[in-house]
Amino acid sequence: MSKTFTPAEVAKHKDDSSMWMIIEDGVYDLTSFKDDHPGGSKILKRFAGKNATKAFWKYHNDKVLERYGGKLKIGTVKEAAKL
Repeated sequence: MSKTFTPAEVAKHKDDSSMWMIIEDGVYDLTSFKDDHPGGSKILKRFAGKNATKAFWKYHNDKVLERYGGKLKIGTVKEAAKL
């Protein structure tokens, strides 16, 4: 069973010690991935604690979520997050 989070809970995780973001209806913990992100950690910090769906799809395709999503996804968002 997947854990569910509200956007407010995700918003609490927006710094280097705990970095979460929403993509579609998934909640991803990027804390351990931020230093490995090909675009650098700076862009992840900008969207930490927020819904990054629109920005994510602007620069990524489905294969990125297929490759990394399983390792980084910690749950889903309870209510529909607004873009």
